[in-house]
Amino acid sequence: MTLGGFLLLLLIAGVCGSLAQAITGYSHGGCLVSIALGFIGAIVGTWLANLLGFGEILAVQVGGKSFPIVSSIIGAALFVAVLNLLKRPRPE
Repeated sequence: MTLGGFLLLLLIAGVCGSLAQAITGYSHGGCLVSIALGFIGAIVGTWLANLLGFGEILAVQVGGKSFPIVSSIIGAALFVAVLNLLKRPRPE
């Protein structure tokens, strides 16, 4: 993979992570957090889609690698929602 392809992949993951943060209302962190959420969401979303028997709904080919857009957003949103539930302060 070329440097341009890698940077494009980081950009796509960052946008997917940002969309997931917007959906869940969690906005702590910056670009690196969004990129990490995009990649984690791609892993979780692809696993969940395979578990439920769905295929890749929308995937982008970057440098010969496939990046699932919809699965990434859904997986990242679920991941952020679970983190938000675990991190919430408990009432006293």
